[in-house]
Amino acid sequence: MSAAGPPPGHDQAGGPRAAGDDPGFVPEGFGVPTALTAGALRLEPLSPRHNEADYAAWTSSIEHIRATPGFAGRNWPDPAMTLEQNLADLQMHAEHFARRQGFTYTVLDAASGEVIGCVYIYPADRPGRDARVRSWVRADHAAQDTGLRTAVRDWLTVAWPFRAVDYDH
Repeated sequence: MSAAGPPPGHDQAGGPRAAGDDPGFVPEGFGVPTALTAGALRLEPLSPRHNEADYAAWTSSIEHIRATPGFAGRNWPDPAMTLEQNLADLQMHAEHFARRQGFTYTVLDAASGEVIGCVYIYPADRPGRDARVRSWVRADHAAQDTGLRTAVRDWLTVAWPFRAVDYDH
């Protein structure tokens, strides 16, 4: 998310920044899911309207996220990142979603609508894999992490066109 975080040309989840980087990530006729409700969790596409809540969620849980599989050893979350920089990152994720280059979902508490995490689905960076997935939840919702991972894995199997997925690689 910050200049010091991801490699040049990539966002904090490792997705491409430039338009057209991977136009074949999902088949042209595939209807990209716009929601998932699984128990106490609801996923919807991350957008700029989530900026303040998203920023509050990850800034309250930096060490927890860095200890989450898929984020260990990365420079994100970056405590120096501003709310304005976060907004730019959310705009980029929304653009990726619209262009079908990558799909980022905010994780909401299904009852309250409160932002409690995020799921990133992007092209794989390893041969033989179709997609790379990472997710995190706020530290105060750590107990929901396993349920989120299970729900997303099941969702990827039944609702997405991927054969082989790296989750947390």
